[in-house]
Amino acid sequence: MEPKDEKTANAEAVITGQEFVKKYYEVLDKRRHTLSKLYLETGTLVWNGNSITGNEAIQAFLEQLPSSSHVIWSVDAQPLPDVAVAQQTTLLVAVGGQVRLKNIPRLFQQQFMLTAQENKWKVVSDCFRLQEIVN
Repeated sequence: MEPKDEKTANAEAVITGQEFVKKYYEVLDKRRHTLSKLYLETGTLVWNGNSITGNEAIQAFLEQLPSSSHVIWSVDAQPLPDVAVAQQTTLLVAVGGQVRLKNIPRLFQQQFMLTAQENKWKVVSDCFRLQEIVN
């Protein structure tokens, strides 16, 4: 099998990132109790400065948050170089949009590091931040 050229790899990363993001926010907004399946057992989440490790602990933390409704405005993804991730297929995905928490709309940014595990994408690292307007 020949290595993919950079343009093809980048295009595939964007498509994969978009597909993952669609699934992730659907699960987060509608079936949060199943969210742990999307994270590695040792995955990490930093949610507005709160650091959580482990897929079950992440799910428990997110289940405590108010119900949410996300609108995604942008998704970008890129593959990470094999030398940086010990030859493990890995993507960096950046998301921007709006979330409604307690029916209050807020802007947010979220970055995922995804890795391929048994033909499924799993979150290795997740960083979520609500955006504040700075004057």
